[in-house]
Amino acid sequence: MTDTVIVAAISLIGTLGGTFGGILTASRLTNYRIEQLEKRVEMHNRVIDRVYKLEQVDAVEQEEIKVINHRLSDLEGYHK
Repeated sequence: MTDTVIVAAISLIGTLGGTFGGILTASRLTNYRIEQLEKRVEMHNRVIDRVYKLEQVDAVEQEEIKVINHRLSDLEGYHK
């Protein structure tokens, strides 16, 4: 009976060790993947911010072009 208890205790220790080892490995892998995704999201957000700023600048420039074209039209009308 003692041999059976010793084998069962060794099996329990091995099973617990393997289970906790697997949990720790999976946890590390999950954390690594989350960090990588956070980096990619941050890069994406920076690109979106830059595009938004460029679109604002473009809108201002388009409005300035409209004003300049209107002024030119007015000046051409005065000379005719």
